[in-house]
Amino acid sequence: MLTTSHAFSGFSVDDIEAAKAFYGGALGLDAKDGGMGNLQLTLPGGHEVFIYPKENHEPATFTILNFVVGDVDAAVDELNAAGVVTKIYRDPDFNTDEKGIARGRAAGYGPDIAWFRDPAGNVLSVLSS
Repeated sequence: MLTTSHAFSGFSVDDIEAAKAFYGGALGLDAKDGGMGNLQLTLPGGHEVFIYPKENHEPATFTILNFVVGDVDAAVDELNAAGVVTKIYRDPDFNTDEKGIARGRAAGYGPDIAWFRDPAGNVLSVLSS
C-alpha cells in the first residue's frame, strides 16, 4: 500500500486569472495563489485542488468537480444570477429541463444534477445529495 501524508487533485486551465475570478468570485470558493503561477482551491470540507496554467489546455470532457447542494434548483438560480450557464447539453436524447437540470430523482436513475463549465471549458456540476 502507498504510504502518503497528503493527497490532492489537479486540473489545467488556459487562464489562471479567469479561473481565480470564477472559482473565487462566481462560485465563492477559497481560491488563492499557489505559487509559480498556480492557483490553490480549497473546497468545502477542506479538500484542496491544484489548478495550473497550460498553454495547450484542452477542456476536460468529463465532470472534474461535483458540488453537492441541498437544493439543485436554488443552486442553479444562484449560478445563473452570477452569469454561469447551466444549460450546456442540448442533446434531445439527454433529458435536461429549461434550466439545464437532469431530473434523475423523479426518473429513478440518480440525483438531480446540472452541469456547467468554468472559463477554460472544464465541466463542473451541482447535484443533490
